[in-house]
Amino acid sequence: MNERLKELRKYLGISQDAFGQRIGMSGGGISLLEKGKRNFTEQVIKSICREFGIDYIWLTTGEGEMFIESDDDLFETIDRIMAGENELHKKLIKWCATSLDEEDLQRLEKKIDSFITEFSKKNN
Repeated sequence: MNERLKELRKYLGISQDAFGQRIGMSGGGISLLEKGKRNFTEQVIKSICREFGIDYIWLTTGEGEMFIESDDDLFETIDRIMAGENELHKKLIKWCATSLDEEDLQRLEKKIDSFITEFSKKNN
């Protein structure tokens, strides 16, 4: 996995510090993962996949494509979340699937865009 992490980061063209910041780690922590001097936790693997749209199977085994590209991959990701232990993630997926209509989704998208813009301003 360490080589795939390095491959991904280089493909994205970002530093270890920038990569780490996006998943809540230090650049030094990313360096240790890439060198194989630190083991990947399941939380780190899931954070990488979620943040960068990376296929879990590719990251963990090297099989398949780097990025999630099809609805099948999306369904597999949802299945993994629903089979996992994080109750908040499960409730969020259920809530989005059963409670939001098109108008709600558009409002949510605008709020997320606004949040990203504000977050980016504060970090620059």
